[in-house]
Amino acid sequence: MTFLGLDLGTSGLKAILIDADQAVLAEASAPLTVSRPADGWSEQSPADWIAAAETAFEALAAERSLADVRAIGLSGQMHGATLLDASDEVLRPCILWNDTRSFAEAAELDADPRFRQITGNIVFPGFTAPKLVWVQRHEPAIFDKVARVLLPKDYLRLWLTGEHVAEMSDAAGTSWLDTGARDWSDELLAATGLSRAAMPRLVEGSEVSGTLRPELAQRFGLSPEVVVAGGGGDNAASGVGVGVVRAGEAFVSLGTSGVLFAANDGYRPAPETAVHTFCHALPGTWHQMGVILAATDALNWYARLTGSDAAELTGGLGDLQAPTKTLFLPYLGGERTPLNDAGIRGAFIGLEHATDRAAATCAVLEGVTFAIRDCRDALAATGTTIDSLLAVGGGSHSAYWLELMATALNVPVQLPVAGDFGGAFGAARLAIMAATGAGAEIATAPAIARTFEPDPALTGAFDAAHARYRAAQTAIKDLT
Repeated sequence: MTFLGLDLGTSGLKAILIDADQAVLAEASAPLTVSRPADGWSEQSPADWIAAAETAFEALAAERSLADVRAIGLSGQMHGATLLDASDEVLRPCILWNDTRSFAEAAELDADPRFRQITGNIVFPGFTAPKLVWVQRHEPAIFDKVARVLLPKDYLRLWLTGEHVAEMSDAAGTSWLDTGARDWSDELLAATGLSRAAMPRLVEGSEVSGTLRPELAQRFGLSPEVVVAGGGGDNAASGVGVGVVRAGEAFVSLGTSGVLFAANDGYRPAPETAVHTFCHALPGTWHQMGVILAATDALNWYARLTGSDAAELTGGLGDLQAPTKTLFLPYLGGERTPLNDAGIRGAFIGLEHATDRAAATCAVLEGVTFAIRDCRDALAATGTTIDSLLAVGGGSHSAYWLELMATALNVPVQLPVAGDFGGAFGAARLAIMAATGAGAEIATAPAIARTFEPDPALTGAFDAAHARYRAAQTAIKDLT
């Protein structure tokens, strides 16, 4: 008996096959690209998601039989607006989470006090609802044909099962969910020109959402009785993957975006802090997130600028150094927590003759880390405290970055043993829950390979550097 997790990311789709003991048996992936047809725009073709899923299924089936797969779980990038007509045909490319074109529409919706009161969150430009208002205004012929709005992973679900279904953690990022009640808000839907008829049916992440379509089961050698779990938004699924499902547990994800994620056993909205308060992927649980839009994305941008690659840049840094004089603000496409500013842009400040490639690399890592520290401070303002962090994502492969993170945040940072405990693994765990009735007890934390402790000799210097970063942040806001 095996279980499959699919994680639809921005840069690729990943599949993980695990057994009933949660041992990873096989993995497969397929790359994806992002189209940026205008400044601040970010789009993908849903057809590319299906092609990537087909590639992953074929790769897994070539490695081993999939006949014993019992359930599939889904994880995916949040907030994307996938618009379908009455025949389930895609009307336009999906507008992604890091697309900021609807900043004016988001501000208008956020000015309506009902949105914060009901959703528990600011209406950010990257969320789904303002994108629909933008389409209504700028592409009215398309808006008039919209019969269904799906999130990215739920379009994969439609392909897998033929069902229009979403789950709570992803739906909480649309600005249409009553996050406390875990249900669509008819009032907020009406405020954006939509109704409940356009929304998918809601389930919990650990519940069954449908059964695999017979033609897909036959094509890839699966049983026609395979069920598909509700799954989770990428961060909620990652929380399940690393065992952050109980109050007091937290992780930091250094992926394309950066996320500081803390689990809660109750609903504690604080929209004024720009902290996201969403449903978790398990029933009766919620979580809070501070989100920055560019983490490894900022490092990869700098690597391209220097004609290098990220691993080469970070690999030669050695032991943690005192903060650089140069400051980097990682706002390449706006920022969420705590700024809520789609127009702010990044900067290098304090460049001098002594700023070489290594110093600039350190500045980039420090800038992203200070942005995560801002998220930590925002969560603290809601009463959420973090005593230690698990580190996941591509950036966690850099020991230098984790030493920096521990020292700049003055909190131990734990690195799990080698393995993938992210969204795909969490989705596979949710598949186990859906198929067997298991609960949060199977979402255990991974073994820890190494703990990075704060360097007391440098914490003061990084406190001072963060204060300079905040001053630079204010200056850049005034300029942009």
